Amino acid sequence: MAKKLDTLNLFPQAAKEVVTPVRMVAGKDPSTDQSETGKLWKQCLDIIRDNVSQQVFKTWFEPIRSISWENREMTVQVPSQFFYEWLEEHYYGLLQKTIYQVLGAHARLKYEVVVENTTETLEQRTIKLPAFRQSPASSVQTQLPFTPTAPVQANFPAYLNPRYTFDNFINGESNQLAFSAAQAVSENPGRTRFNPLVLYGNTGLGKTHLVQAIGNRIIEKNRMARVLYTTSERFTMEYVNAIQSNKVNEFTAFYRSVDVLIVDDIQFFAGKEKTQDNFFHTFNSLHQQGKQLILTSDRPPKELQDVDDRLISRFQWGLTADVQLPDYEMRMAILQRKSLDEGMEMPLAIVEYIARHVTSSVRELEGCLISLIAKVSLDGREATLDLAKEVVRGVTGGSGMLRPLNMDDIKEEVSTYYGLPIDLLAGKTRKHEVVLARQVCMYLAKQLTNMSLKSIGSHFGGRDHTTVLHSIQMIENYLDTDRTVAQSVELLRKKVSHD
Repeated sequence: MAKKLDTLNLFPQAAKEVVTPVRMVAGKDPSTDQSETGKLWKQCLDIIRDNVSQQVFKTWFEPIRSISWENREMTVQVPSQFFYEWLEEHYYGLLQKTIYQVLGAHARLKYEVVVENTTETLEQRTIKLPAFRQSPASSVQTQLPFTPTAPVQANFPAYLNPRYTFDNFINGESNQLAFSAAQAVSENPGRTRFNPLVLYGNTGLGKTHLVQAIGNRIIEKNRMARVLYTTSERFTMEYVNAIQSNKVNEFTAFYRSVDVLIVDDIQFFAGKEKTQDNFFHTFNSLHQQGKQLILTSDRPPKELQDVDDRLISRFQWGLTADVQLPDYEMRMAILQRKSLDEGMEMPLAIVEYIARHVTSSVRELEGCLISLIAKVSLDGREATLDLAKEVVRGVTGGSGMLRPLNMDDIKEEVSTYYGLPIDLLAGKTRKHEVVLARQVCMYLAKQLTNMSLKSIGSHFGGRDHTTVLHSIQMIENYLDTDRTVAQSVELLRKKVSHD
């Protein structure tokens, strides 16, 4: 299964320690290195691959080479100082958490840079991490953000990214209502009619940026404001851990003590009945106190599946605003702003080409630009239109447009994997292998496309939405209980989405 880490903000800021230059050997390709160091670094890369896009992984992590693993210190080789600085600025948290999971507490990461056949150690980070609170497990344990004896205001964990602000958010016709509402809420949290404020839209359009910008603005105006950003997945994991550690009362008191609660991706509350019940009462408590609630989703509240009607009703109490795909002019503005932020102004022809050919999301748009900047900075290539076309082809697969994933892609990959004719998936047979393949198709379709349950069912002999929902729940159960099925589903997810 995917080893997601991006929702777990577990660790304090690591100490930074400068070291003297040392000699090093050439780094080894992790795909062929069978040494202990190579195997450990490959485990790190496997986790990182599941937490970033394919393009980001290829650009910023594939070039890293492992050097040594000694005395709790992992030494890796990076191509340049620019490369090192980019990793430190943008992916330090991910690297930190990954090292914790693979190498354990008190592990250290050291970067080394090749400069004209010599090596120069730039710096070494000493990552001071807490010891495992339980025996080592297959995944990072979620540390609860509260302690029963701590003062309520001490070290309050906002979990906000300081780079997400209104100043660097590009607004236009596609997100104007959401942007205006966000600004209004940030100026007067809990005292507008926009409570809750629900922003919805496809992934990669800037919803997370916008809601975190609200939190950052509120804290900027009032340092004592108790602002908390979380995700539905983290809320669920913390609630489960609270149950296991007999700290449900502390969990409940903590969440009901905040002034502003921001919850990302509420669609993932689906099917989690006890979590929904706890969040329902938390929502009521905060709303009655006049506290601000801010939520995001990939669809309007009324279209959420397997979510309690009581919650859906409350999600609709305030303002629901959609965030749509940016138009051409807005894509141009995003690219121009991003290139300036990265210190490399791109020629207008290149910006226009990318804006015309990458249209699926802001995230893909920015990823394309960053890949181009990386090729110019790391490979010493000139920023030309031909290079831009090469980068766009890498993102779009040569199609010139990002072709959306469809059910035929999923059915073909799954049927090939299980060695079954595609037409059996839509048939009535109840053979276990066919039923399992059909359920996997439905699960992947729900995870990787925007298709409704009814639409998914229409591709399998007209099955109704309850059958589709049951199939999805069956696979979710398998993911927790059957390692073989879980590995198959993860492999198919990667194949289908080309991760």
